[in-house]
Amino acid sequence: MDSRYLRDKEDLKQAAQTVDEDRRNFLTAGLVGGAVVAGTLVAGAAHAQQIAQAPALSDKVWWPHPKWGKDDQAGSSNYMTPAKTLDTVKLIKDGKVYRIGRMYESSMPKFGERAFTLRIPGAPTGGPVGANKVLWHDEFLATEIGQTGTQFDGLGHIGIQMGKDGDQSEMRYYNGVTELEMASAYGLKKLGMENCKPFFTRGHLFDVEAVKGQMMEAGQEITVADLRAALQKQNMQEADIKEGDAVFFNTGWGKLWQKNNDKFGSGEPGIGLEVAKWCIDKGISLTGADQWATEVVPNPDKNLAFPVHTELIAKQGIYNHENLDFTALIADRKYQFAYIFSPAPIKGATGSNGGPIAVT
Repeated sequence: MDSRYLRDKEDLKQAAQTVDEDRRNFLTAGLVGGAVVAGTLVAGAAHAQQIAQAPALSDKVWWPHPKWGKDDQAGSSNYMTPAKTLDTVKLIKDGKVYRIGRMYESSMPKFGERAFTLRIPGAPTGGPVGANKVLWHDEFLATEIGQTGTQFDGLGHIGIQMGKDGDQSEMRYYNGVTELEMASAYGLKKLGMENCKPFFTRGHLFDVEAVKGQMMEAGQEITVADLRAALQKQNMQEADIKEGDAVFFNTGWGKLWQKNNDKFGSGEPGIGLEVAKWCIDKGISLTGADQWATEVVPNPDKNLAFPVHTELIAKQGIYNHENLDFTALIADRKYQFAYIFSPAPIKGATGSNGGPIAVT
């Protein structure tokens, strides 16, 4: 075999390793979180293998889900019942509708190398047709449909490697679903967005920026004490938060949107595992915030990446709504509302874009 070929092959291998190391460094250096809070895992049979590269995590399994059962793929959207709808309607007093999602455009901040590109083919796309000379435009959109802009994280978006690198039978997602069971180049075979039920539930907004007196900074963690301070400031009661409700956090970080995209994407303030456990204990159906991950980045413990995502989405089936805009709600001092969002039922999708609304 030609020695030059061997050298080239070795160079390619080294380059691939470098790219992989850079990706890992990006996650572990800036986008990582704290130690797991005891008691957040659902008790189950002991797993034989330790979680690879995450020694601080428990090796206990979290499936089957104790409330929804072993075959469930809808997670906390199961809280959306007729009774929940009727209870939520009681919050609507003035009938005002607030758009809490961002506008989608190519210049918006995007995580990593994600893209958002829209084209109108032709000018116009079609026509004229018929005696009335009808014309029309169509759009072609190339993007990560559920992971750009205001994005709704589905249950197939986040998993945890429980075994050796590359072992898809031990890459576990919500309810213990494995990569081997769900992986497909043409959409997830399990846990796709088509399994998520439309949300119509009570929403509670915590304006933590107001508690702090200024925009929070990257790496600044929202604590349960902060939530209680926000409740007091907003004349709300913690007891008002019911099972199946949604909770939202305003940090002020959203003010950077389209004004300083580099800083916006460099990190963020947000919730940590203390608040994640609080959400689990409350039976929350969804979390959301004015930044791109909802959780604090970087977290005090830099050994773990996105631990709030893994605790809430993978282990509990609790959904997450990112890059929301609470400006109008806060201006009107509306901190409780009906949260309404129907994820696009794209079969096999990992998440959804769309236009969530709050009705007061």
